[in-house]
Amino acid sequence: METVMITGGTGLVGTALTRLLLERGYKVIILTRKPEKGPNKAVSYASWDVNAQTLDVDALQQADYIVHLAGANVGEKRWTASRKQEIADSRTQSSELIVKVLQTHPNKVKKVISASATGYYGEWKDHPFTETDPPATDFLGSTTLAWERSIAPVEGLGKKLVIFRTGIALSREGGALKEFYKPLKFGFATILGSGDQYISWIHIQDLVRLYFNAIVNDQLEGTYNAVAPYPVTHKELILTMAHAAKGRSFVTSYVPAFALKLALGEMSIEVLKSVNVSSRKIQDTGFQFSYPTVKEAMEQLFK
Repeated sequence: METVMITGGTGLVGTALTRLLLERGYKVIILTRKPEKGPNKAVSYASWDVNAQTLDVDALQQADYIVHLAGANVGEKRWTASRKQEIADSRTQSSELIVKVLQTHPNKVKKVISASATGYYGEWKDHPFTETDPPATDFLGSTTLAWERSIAPVEGLGKKLVIFRTGIALSREGGALKEFYKPLKFGFATILGSGDQYISWIHIQDLVRLYFNAIVNDQLEGTYNAVAPYPVTHKELILTMAHAAKGRSFVTSYVPAFALKLALGEMSIEVLKSVNVSSRKIQDTGFQFSYPTVKEAMEQLFK
């Protein structure tokens, strides 16, 4: 039985991935600042402290794979200077800790699989972004570039590295979709800005299948966009969600761009930005999406 160590294992993606790994017979070690014993013997918790740059070496030496998901939630709070620093540091410093312990302690880790984000790319212009496109020079672009560079040294340690630049993960349990759904509880399908901005998204089940695929497929290596094949406009996503959840029992409403800028500050730029990202590279490896269209995804999520 192989063992997967997960950072950020109690978050939305980590929880879903843990569930899948247990179903497939893997042991899981979740890194946390306050480890506790759980009811499932196949899941254990080990301590780490990114600020102190410490990690449970005994736990590390049990791991065959590391899945690195840790990072402060980008959309949770307004982007003050201190919050932006926290977002960046939580990603780079956690990666640096992983690299350090792999460098300094014997281990059997074969592959590190790290999250990144489609925030790497800038405003969509004329073609879907591919993995070879340059990063944006804005806050998220520079943050994701630093994030990827901070984990890259594991390759020099003889480990394989996979990086997934993830779009908006659709799940009823958290993330953007949970926020999009809140007004719909009161009958409003609320569209942000014009609604014409493109969103590159992925169903949570497809996302964790991608991570699992990276574990079981020895050939998978390098950087991949973790997005569904068919990006949609924000308006299309919201209305598809509304139809799947409410049928025709909703009213469409709009939040104008200026109101978003007042409410969200700099973060509004990301909310209103078009991000059209290609999934071709991961599809060319043979990976097949269970939910390639937003209609299929929403129908499954709200069935």
